[in-house]
Amino acid sequence: MVRRALRSTSLRKVKVKTPGGNVVTHYRKKKPKGAHCAGCGRVLPGIPRERPTKMQNMAKTKKRPQRKFGGMLCTRCSRQVLKSLE
Repeated sequence: MVRRALRSTSLRKVKVKTPGGNVVTHYRKKKPKGAHCAGCGRVLPGIPRERPTKMQNMAKTKKRPQRKFGGMLCTRCSRQVLKSLE
């Protein structure tokens, strides 16, 4: 039986092969849901699904796309906004 803290369903089970050849189960935290578009609600491509501590250590250029409204709106919604501003 595993430790009581590891019996939670909030942790995912990963089978890992050790150098000795045994297969053991490691318990890791699940990834969060992806970032969503503020306009239509679709999942934003180009933004990694990582936990907050890993996102803090990541470079700013890897966190969101390099364009206007990058990281807030998907390409369709940002295109509509830019057309309406013209």
